[in-house]
Amino acid sequence: MDAHPDPSAPAKPSPDPLAVIRSNGYLRLLLLAGLIGVPVSIVAYGFLALVDWLQEYLFTELPGVLGFADVPLWWPFPLLALSGLLVGLCIQRLPGTSGHPPSEGFKAGGFPQPRELPGVVLAALATLALGAVLGPEAPLIALGGGLGALAIRLIKKDSPPSAVAVIASAGSFAAVSTLLGSPLLGAFLLMEASGLAGAMLGVGLLPGLLASGIGSLVFVGLDSWTGLGTFSLALPDLPSFSTPTAAMFLWALVIGVACPLLAWGIRALARIVRPYVHAHRLLVTPVLGLVIAGLAVLFAQVTGEGTGEVLFSGQSALPSLINDGASWPLGAVGLLILCKALAYGLSLSAFRGGPVFPAMFVGAAVGIAASHLPGMALVPAVGVGIGAMCVSMLRLPLTSVLLATVLLSSDAYAVMPLVIVAVVVAHVITGRLSEPPGRRLSGALPSAGPSTV
Repeated sequence: MDAHPDPSAPAKPSPDPLAVIRSNGYLRLLLLAGLIGVPVSIVAYGFLALVDWLQEYLFTELPGVLGFADVPLWWPFPLLALSGLLVGLCIQRLPGTSGHPPSEGFKAGGFPQPRELPGVVLAALATLALGAVLGPEAPLIALGGGLGALAIRLIKKDSPPSAVAVIASAGSFAAVSTLLGSPLLGAFLLMEASGLAGAMLGVGLLPGLLASGIGSLVFVGLDSWTGLGTFSLALPDLPSFSTPTAAMFLWALVIGVACPLLAWGIRALARIVRPYVHAHRLLVTPVLGLVIAGLAVLFAQVTGEGTGEVLFSGQSALPSLINDGASWPLGAVGLLILCKALAYGLSLSAFRGGPVFPAMFVGAAVGIAASHLPGMALVPAVGVGIGAMCVSMLRLPLTSVLLATVLLSSDAYAVMPLVIVAVVVAHVITGRLSEPPGRRLSGALPSAGPSTV
């Protein structure tokens, strides 16, 4: 092969997207993506249901089983220590790295090998069910991608890498189809995180959208059939909001400046702590679990609220926080932001899970605090806080705008201009801030092929 190709030679023509879509092979791939969306979404639903049941049992029912009249204030300490020990054992003893290290930022692309899937699932269960502050989206993306790739390889062992990547992508789409409240939001998150663009966007996106839509239908059916309720994020009973004001735009600018600084601190904490985790994982991770439990107990002791406001991803607590948090004293909201942010940074350094829901929760708490400002209302403040915090942590501006507005349902149209202003300001400032201290370590989820989304 010529190491120095002739620059004057004509460039290799890129494939015609319409020709690819018209081909019989692509239609077969599309059909396979739709079929794979069904079992993957069932597995994803079962995973979320198991996490929900374990959280309820371990933190609410188990103390009564053991003879306690009420849940002891110290109860999170042994559970978070156990979480750290189990996650450390999964990462050290099971094949692979038990998922992508969340301190390296949100990533979508690649998929685990079949032998690595148990580590992904077990580490995520130990993280999510036992109270660490991370979300389920990253494990679901990895699980869906791994199952999709495994399925096509079982059906056709000699499948080309491009076909495996497309079906793995469809599995990821199906797994997070309704987690964020809409199949389009999950699809957009994966699309933007992977950097998928260009003329072939539709070719790679259609199988994932199909699997996402089918997965959403499966989730709705399982919600009704099992009676377990929905695991889709929703913010019901929001007060009506109609018209943004000049004061709100000014406060959106302020929040857009403040959130990147808070996010920088969270990432810095994760980056500073992570080398110690890497060097002594089985010792340090349980200790970090105890510190996270201590933050939750401190918040509960000072404010009289539950430890669950600080623990977990915030997915279940977000609606009640927005509905009830506006009546909290401003000091209680500030303490929640501090404790949740510290617990989030420590969880990013050692545990396994996704960064989206904690970022949304912290952003919503920032918005609740900002709603006390003159000329600012609760709904736009929450939308602006969620958008600015998500883009500061995830660096996905379009997804952050959609997350902050779609969740506000009927108020979305009026809030969107404010959210866009805050997200743009936060994204620019995040890009101009220096990298947090601490060194990046290897350990990302191995990619078994091209980008899966």
